[in-house]
Amino acid sequence: MKILNVDQIRALDQATIQHEPIAPLNLMERAAQGFVEWFAARYPNTSPIKIFCGLGNNGGDGMAIARLLLERHYTLDIYVVRYAPRESDDFMHNHRRLKLITEQVSYIELSTDIPAIRHNEIVIDAILGSGLSRPAEGIIRSTIEAINRAPATVISVDIASGLFADKPNRPDDVIIEPDHTVTFQLPKLAFVLPRNGRYVGEWHLVNIQLNKRYIDLAPTPYYYTTPHEARLLLHKRDRFSHKGTYGHALLLVGSYGKIGAAVLASRACLRSGVGLLTVQVPRCGYSVLQTAVPEAMCRPDGHQYVLTGQSEVESPAPAEYSTVGIGPGIGKAPETLAMLRELLPTLKKPIVLDADALNLLAEHRELLDILPHNSILTPHPKEFERLTQPWADDYEKLNSLQAFAKRYRVVVILKGAFTAVATPDGEVHFNSTGNPGLSTGGTGDVLTGVLTALLAQGYDSVEAAVLGVFAHGLAGDRAADQRGPIGMVASDVIDALRWD
Repeated sequence: MKILNVDQIRALDQATIQHEPIAPLNLMERAAQGFVEWFAARYPNTSPIKIFCGLGNNGGDGMAIARLLLERHYTLDIYVVRYAPRESDDFMHNHRRLKLITEQVSYIELSTDIPAIRHNEIVIDAILGSGLSRPAEGIIRSTIEAINRAPATVISVDIASGLFADKPNRPDDVIIEPDHTVTFQLPKLAFVLPRNGRYVGEWHLVNIQLNKRYIDLAPTPYYYTTPHEARLLLHKRDRFSHKGTYGHALLLVGSYGKIGAAVLASRACLRSGVGLLTVQVPRCGYSVLQTAVPEAMCRPDGHQYVLTGQSEVESPAPAEYSTVGIGPGIGKAPETLAMLRELLPTLKKPIVLDADALNLLAEHRELLDILPHNSILTPHPKEFERLTQPWADDYEKLNSLQAFAKRYRVVVILKGAFTAVATPDGEVHFNSTGNPGLSTGGTGDVLTGVLTALLAQGYDSVEAAVLGVFAHGLAGDRAADQRGPIGMVASDVIDALRWD
């Protein structure tokens, strides 16, 4: 699913109007009906509603929504925030249609006109839309502040009033803080960025049948992975396949006190379909791994406590494996750094790097230039900041993410809500699964195991990253359903992995 910018969304509306064809007011009516269908399915006609409309097209949506809700016999108070001397043509048309069934429309021109909002009410915000280009000021600002102070449930139409759709707001901007945002056809870039979380709430897409051809042809670097798209990436298994069909992965993981990371990555790798798995851990982890993960072959390192890459057991060189996963629990000992320096130039196929492997890259940046192309890096925001530099806002962070992936020809998975997968071609795929329960130690080790398994099975790096992140988040959602997000641990995520 594409994420388009504001100019493209305007052009998409125009393409729909011209090629369907449909009148602009009928397209607005379709959007209003879509919102009302969503609303009615979740909020039966019990709570009183206050709807706040601006004077532009978002306010026109609000006028149409108000009329449709009244026709469904909802209890509704309608307010128009009069912040300018003129209204848009679409607003005026829907205002006239609303007046045919009610004259009960109040106007807010002064702060004293803003009504009290009670805790049992629902507020619908249709003041400002996605075309906003400057911060909310004057009576709009006062109205937004009053809504944010209220204890009511708040639902924004298309986008929260005051929020820019695809550029950063200033820290002192006043923006509606909704519980829900109901948007049309495609998500806005603002919805998937961390600093905007309080200005989006839970967001929901309403399909209003905008022009598919325009969407298909519209250029954009930003995508949102839906369940349908993730399913299309999943390889089907042949009836006559065998363990050799699905690759032989090597995990270089663990150090003294962090063998648990090795266990988690190994179990996740096996649960994600790898044919064979070899795990190299320091000697102190040999008995733990053999006991906890009997399905894996264990290659004890020559060192008792840290990884050096040397082993007393005869086994293939790392370059001979289908892929290699490095990082969970390895620490930053000089011997481990030496292993990384020696190993990276020998590897020609994409690998997975996480945790202290990333921190070693950040501290010894010359290693970045010898990474195998299309390798997958999985930093959380602080690890990515160490690899690059601090950013002023989420948009600067996105630019940095795209530039890094393109410069080093790697896939970067920037973990967090709506985890972002950046490709060497400059695309960014935002993930749709996951929940705060994944904010617990070890879930990153699980993701490393998942990704390593997918690479070993022959997925290309972008497919592996997008599908792996989706499946990992979906397993987290299943685990949260069972345990609740507060009580989840990383092992719950492994147990909830499914590939059907």
